[in-house]
Amino acid sequence: MMDLSLLSKHYAVRKLNNSDADAVLRLCMENTQFYEYCEARPTKEQVLNDMSITPPGISVQDKYYIGFFQDDDLIAVMDLIDGYPKPDVAFIGFFMMKKALQGRRIGSSVIKECAAYLKTVGISAIRLGSDKANPQSTNFWKKNGFSVIKEIDRDGWTVLLAEKTL
Repeated sequence: MMDLSLLSKHYAVRKLNNSDADAVLRLCMENTQFYEYCEARPTKEQVLNDMSITPPGISVQDKYYIGFFQDDDLIAVMDLIDGYPKPDVAFIGFFMMKKALQGRRIGSSVIKECAAYLKTVGISAIRLGSDKANPQSTNFWKKNGFSVIKEIDRDGWTVLLAEKTL
């Protein structure tokens, strides 16, 4: 079990719940560029589903749909899976920063702090998938030390599977 408070030295971190869905939805709706590259559109139902869905074979105890808060303001959302696809790997299923804070290195700081903590609890790598067509996302993850290990075609949508060794 992770101690979520140790994922950041600068922001309060906690697991999000159904009562946070509206705040998550507002953050997502601000990020119109992200949704230009995928068919999904942010809805409250989608947020609620994302909070609970897990990859095959992963229990809800290993899923952390978390928020990073500055005071009471939700500034980032991360879907973090512990032990996927292997016990010593963590998977970021989703990460989004508040639009007004993008481009200030805050997202990179959050990723760096999370990686540092994950290493202390025995995680050796972090994986994620990003949309190949989204240059903002691809550049962000590359800048943060993630390297593409595989391209996956999902019915004409190319997902870049990327990994960062800790």
